[in-house]
Amino acid sequence: MKKKLSRRSALKSIAGSTAVVGTALATPALGQAAEGKVKGNIRHSVCKWCYGSTGLEKLAAKAASLGMESVELLDPPDFPTMRKHGLSCAMVSFPTGTLKDGKTKVGGIGRAFNRLEHHDTLVEVYEQRIRETANAGLKNLICFSGNRAGMDDETGLKNCAVGLKRILPIAEKHNVTLVMELLNSRVNHKDYMCDRTEWGVALCKAIDSERFGLLYDIYHMQIMEGDVIRTIRNNHKYLFHYHTGGNPGRNEIDETQELYYPAIMRAILATGYKGHVGQEFIPKRKDKLASLEQGVRICDV
Repeated sequence: MKKKLSRRSALKSIAGSTAVVGTALATPALGQAAEGKVKGNIRHSVCKWCYGSTGLEKLAAKAASLGMESVELLDPPDFPTMRKHGLSCAMVSFPTGTLKDGKTKVGGIGRAFNRLEHHDTLVEVYEQRIRETANAGLKNLICFSGNRAGMDDETGLKNCAVGLKRILPIAEKHNVTLVMELLNSRVNHKDYMCDRTEWGVALCKAIDSERFGLLYDIYHMQIMEGDVIRTIRNNHKYLFHYHTGGNPGRNEIDETQELYYPAIMRAILATGYKGHVGQEFIPKRKDKLASLEQGVRICDV
């Protein structure tokens, strides 16, 4: 009669027999795959601001060598560097302007379309940025709701719709799409209004234009809502762009954090999405570009 294994012995046996399998299933090591060879299912992009100390020239060169298509959140002066490396800009950065008081700046995350008094200035600067975007052969331009600052969400939604409808005719004329980013209001952007997918989708329905949609930031919405894959499946019609980021911390998207990006990427592809996925994590490692390469490999399903 065989001696019964203890629970501890059984676990040791399982651990030993699966050691090789576990290694095979681990997330890609830094620099593991040959540069320039991506599968082509995910169209890879990276956000410039996360690599500020690296410099756009070096970042663009690395992105091109990895087979990426885009460096995003660029301003028009950055476009020549982008073109030099054969890249696009999947999401153009927002313009800003100053109100008539000469001191209040609008267009950024905190002050934007949810206040009627911002609209004249926003219309002016966005019309110019739409033309700059179109003249560069680019398609997507980011925008924001602004913070609540005591305003209720229903009023803010109505105000956003009013302001955005003023600039959509020129966006439609130039084939440029305005994309409002969903951001968390718990950790990074306290009081931001467009902080839930439900609110953003309601705004899309109120505007009802193929030239307006949402930027679904996976990191931000994991903090606010979780249930990422189901949300993508149920709302993909309104999700025009995606950003990555590890949670907690907004750092590398590897096994150190709670999101499993290969499954999320497969869910995005299953919706028929043809746009870009922008890496928007802040690298903690000394070799920031190695972290970027790892992120691309993890998402390259």
